[in-house]
Amino acid sequence: MAGPHLQQPSFLLATLKADCVNKPFAQRCHDLETIIEELPAKELHGIFQWLVESIFGSLDGIIVGWNLRCLQGRTNPNEYSVALDFLDPSGPMMKLVYKLQAEEYRYDFPVSYLPGPVKASIQEQVLPECSLYHNKVQFPSSGGLGLNLALNPFEYYMFYFAISLITQKNSPATHHVSPSNSAYFILVDTYLKCFLPTEGSVLPPPSSNPGGAIPSPTPRSPAVPFSSYGMHHTSLLKRHIAHQPSVNADPASQEIWRSETLLQIFVEMWLHHYSLEMYQKMQSPHVKESFKPTEEHVLVVRLLVKHLHAFSNSLKPEPLSPSAHSHTASPLEEFKRVVIPRFVQEKLYIFLQHCFGHWPLDASFRAVLEMWLSYLQPWRYAPEKPPQSTEPLPRSVSEKWASFIQENLLMYTKLFVGFLNRALRTDLVSPKNALMVFRVAKVFAQPNLAEMILKGEQLFLEPELVIPHRQHRLFMSPTLGGSFLSSRSPAVTDASFKVKSHVYSLEGQDFQYKQMFGAEVRNLVLKLAQLICQAQQTAKSISDHSAETLASQSFFSWFRFTPSEVNGSYTGNDLDEIGQDSIKKTDEYLEKALEYLCQIFKLSEAQLTQMMMKCGTAQDENGKKQLPDCIASENGLILTPLGRYQIINGLRRFELQYQGDAELQPIRSYENAALVRLLFRLSSVLNQRFADQMEVLCSRDDFVGRLCRYHLTNPQLVQKIRYSPVVRDRTSHNWGPRISLRFLASYRTLISLLMIYFLASWFYVGPVGCTFLILIGYFLYAVIMTFFFEGWKPHEH
Repeated sequence: MAGPHLQQPSFLLATLKADCVNKPFAQRCHDLETIIEELPAKELHGIFQWLVESIFGSLDGIIVGWNLRCLQGRTNPNEYSVALDFLDPSGPMMKLVYKLQAEEYRYDFPVSYLPGPVKASIQEQVLPECSLYHNKVQFPSSGGLGLNLALNPFEYYMFYFAISLITQKNSPATHHVSPSNSAYFILVDTYLKCFLPTEGSVLPPPSSNPGGAIPSPTPRSPAVPFSSYGMHHTSLLKRHIAHQPSVNADPASQEIWRSETLLQIFVEMWLHHYSLEMYQKMQSPHVKESFKPTEEHVLVVRLLVKHLHAFSNSLKPEPLSPSAHSHTASPLEEFKRVVIPRFVQEKLYIFLQHCFGHWPLDASFRAVLEMWLSYLQPWRYAPEKPPQSTEPLPRSVSEKWASFIQENLLMYTKLFVGFLNRALRTDLVSPKNALMVFRVAKVFAQPNLAEMILKGEQLFLEPELVIPHRQHRLFMSPTLGGSFLSSRSPAVTDASFKVKSHVYSLEGQDFQYKQMFGAEVRNLVLKLAQLICQAQQTAKSISDHSAETLASQSFFSWFRFTPSEVNGSYTGNDLDEIGQDSIKKTDEYLEKALEYLCQIFKLSEAQLTQMMMKCGTAQDENGKKQLPDCIASENGLILTPLGRYQIINGLRRFELQYQGDAELQPIRSYENAALVRLLFRLSSVLNQRFADQMEVLCSRDDFVGRLCRYHLTNPQLVQKIRYSPVVRDRTSHNWGPRISLRFLASYRTLISLLMIYFLASWFYVGPVGCTFLILIGYFLYAVIMTFFFEGWKPHEH
């Protein structure tokens, strides 16, 4: 039975559409449950497509549907529980799916909404490798537009469910929702646990006939001739027919098709957005991205990866006798054996490569990082429990995982190099970036992991022996099309060949492998270690600067310019706003990351010492950090690439100071512009009128002379102007003693004076008395500063 649309709109469909407007959500779901239970499949067939679209939204994203990605139990508990119950694997919606499945209905799904590589392949009349698309492509009827896939009800439902993660646009409310608590995320987890169980077998679908079973899809003749990637069409067709069990096949095999279909749909919709050819083209920075995954998308993929590890690790141990294996291995056990290398590995690798190369250099990359680290550690999801220990020592990676590491070598090595290149371009002073470096270093520093990765590299670099019976063998991909139930390839005992097969199937025969433990990558690690040291210094200087700033807030500092105000402002970091606790965390993360990197790459103390010297750990006499990395030339200092990086990321900076006349410096934001100009004119008049008298006072050798010299002259400025190559007309500068009143234009000075007058009025002290107290206080301050800085040293004429 074909035909996804009824020729005439049914009364039932019109009634349900009206209920969407007039009835509350819970009542609509209850009515749908009653309709699904009571009506036959023939009538339900007419509402199925509308119902699926009303739940998951339209493919163009215009119809939102139930908006499962924003539905959370905390904010909307009633609709949340009703939706989960309705869409549960044993709920009303899946009962409808199985009811229609028994009648072998088919529904059209437009090819134009499939992932880019699949859509391009089908439009070019090349059959995709994934068996999910075999015998399903339909040309449009006369006058129709576009290609379609003819899907059974289970496939159609899961296609819409999976692709709604991609097609539905992010609404403003989505940014305030935790993806892991949404109804969509919970449903993904529920479907994975139901159809890919780690314990027992897949639950049989509910059937209206007692003891009956819902048949799996039957083979259909191809609608259009296709070629395949390096394979003959006939072999693909035979393999596809062989993989689809007939209606009277073994009941266990009947249930496996749901597990395989669910996994293929999830992988295709969520990961297969980049082909090998597209990935190679995307290496160019000038190529525009065709698909940009979101953080929510990556979190769902991580959930899939974690469950697949648990599913694969639940495989029963193989019996010692090969003959016993052939008789006892169930289809589900066979599926567990090949689920990761055949269905996931290649597409996940390309997906991760794209994310590592194109994801923004911000903290949102943490989602991609954790998904990658989850894939690298299948032992975390193994059923055996680690031995109880009183000391929290890192658990050693067992040798049983050596084959997994070797068959996923590029996941460990090439993506690690990709992470190094990202880390070298990020601001490691940020706590979130420091945490990501710490996480990667901690995972790779697990005991025995680095040794097994090195062993995998050695196997790949072994020379290929010329053996006659192996000359015709090609390095085939482990993800060949067809079902896992097709004939298995002969076991390959050559570990070196398996590693080469993995690498060349993912990167091509001309791939130039970059060793993770080679000299080039080791230099990158040393650069990262150097940046870690610099980031630690920067965090420390920020912490010290914050402490100094708090300590320097004295009473008299409100009346005078501080050095930071006159000479420039501090080049800060987001740590200034986060606080001392985050600075401490950053230092801890970076310190442990450096320790782990030394363990992984066997960095010696001599190398660390040399690296620390290159970092410029020695501080100058003022306790400030060094200048950016420069080289001396005829025209002065020239920044090196490292120096430019240090300035861009705030690791180092030039100490910029205003070296001109303090009275002529630009008006600051904390000053009153009108007062600055007025006080400048007043001080200029006073300096011109009393210049001779101030000169005589400053020439005296007693205490009055020292007091006047300290407060009315600036010897450092005189020397800078006298010998500056920029100042040409030195006669126009007044280098003698002078009065400066600009500090009175500061807003905080004005506020302080107002506060003093307010307090004086509180204690019944008049304005004259208050002014007298201020002058007395300032005079005492001037005397103290004179003793402290000038002492009783004689005046040098």
